[in-house]
Amino acid sequence: MGVRTPKQFCSVLERPLISYTLQALQRVSWIQDIVVAVTRENMEAMRNIIQRFGHKRISLAEAGVTRHRSIFNGLKALAEDQPDCKLPKPEVVIIHDAVRPFVEEEILLRVVTAAKEHGAAGAIRPLVSTVISPSADGCLDHSLDRAKHRASEMPQAFLFDVIYEAYQQCSDYDLEFGTECLQLALKYSHTKAKLVEGPSELWKVTYKQDLYAAESMIKEKISQEICVVVNTKEEGSVGHLLKEVLKNELNCINITSTALDHTGGDIQNFLIDPCYSFICVNVVSSGLQETQKFLRKLEESCLSPLYPVVVVLVHCLDFTLVPLTQKMENLMWIRELAKEVKTKNVLLNGLLINYSQDEQKLQENLRQGASIIAALVKERSSALAGQLLVA
Repeated sequence: MGVRTPKQFCSVLERPLISYTLQALQRVSWIQDIVVAVTRENMEAMRNIIQRFGHKRISLAEAGVTRHRSIFNGLKALAEDQPDCKLPKPEVVIIHDAVRPFVEEEILLRVVTAAKEHGAAGAIRPLVSTVISPSADGCLDHSLDRAKHRASEMPQAFLFDVIYEAYQQCSDYDLEFGTECLQLALKYSHTKAKLVEGPSELWKVTYKQDLYAAESMIKEKISQEICVVVNTKEEGSVGHLLKEVLKNELNCINITSTALDHTGGDIQNFLIDPCYSFICVNVVSSGLQETQKFLRKLEESCLSPLYPVVVVLVHCLDFTLVPLTQKMENLMWIRELAKEVKTKNVLLNGLLINYSQDEQKLQENLRQGASIIAALVKERSSALAGQLLVA
């Protein structure tokens, strides 16, 4: 990757890449234990990541100097014949890369089910480039028929006894230079792996530019849910009108709304399902205290350590009745509060929408406001936190 930091610890949206991978595995309730093979010098850093981001069911094993030696050490942490083993031996073990954070439960279940039946299974993907073999003088010797070959990916799954026996029997050469676990199961345990076609999201973060691709994918994923928070249940209120405009402008995003009292007491009801974008319309009509109550409840939900949370405070007023400069001066506290909550991974902005009495003009202003909201939600730029924007 060309960076000093081991790539699994590279930061994406202020969070190490491996934390996203652990979260993907943790979401799967039937995975009993997760063992991370980590080098001795990074052991403390890994413990800090587990604690900071609230990861559960995690055990650490000391990594070896090669991929296969690291995997073998991880398997030993689950093996009954090892004196330091503290975890129950599983029926099936999944082997996965720390830098493949987008693994979903569906492919995990498919490889595990196949492993239970065949003894071993692995995800594969079509080759995107033709594989060629060069001769000793650097010229083309031959090429492979791309249609007949596949790229081996992760996750892979094995009956535990199959893969552990393979590692116990394999040679030092295999441990030093080998890369393919499925081949070890075939060579030493005589188990032919079932190959399972995997989704495109299984790609591995390998090069520096992959970090930007990963960040883009994560932003896209967490921007799919927007919660519009209003302080009235009246269907004709500005908050509900804005919600309908957002639905039309962002037709691929799931937009929900909830009514909220001024005490902030109802917030927990809609923080149950993870959402990282909140559009608060007139919730803070009287000012700072109501906003602080909302943000405290948000902080208690423990959402922000995982992903940056966008909060847009929307005020609607008729600019012909209330001068814009006067209203902006009254909302300058948003900037100071934004600096405070930014340290907690909450990106706070203010948005003023001209509540025109002209229906056509109002709809145009709401559409402009929706475009601004969409940009804030999708970009999640900390540089824009604290800005007072006008539609």
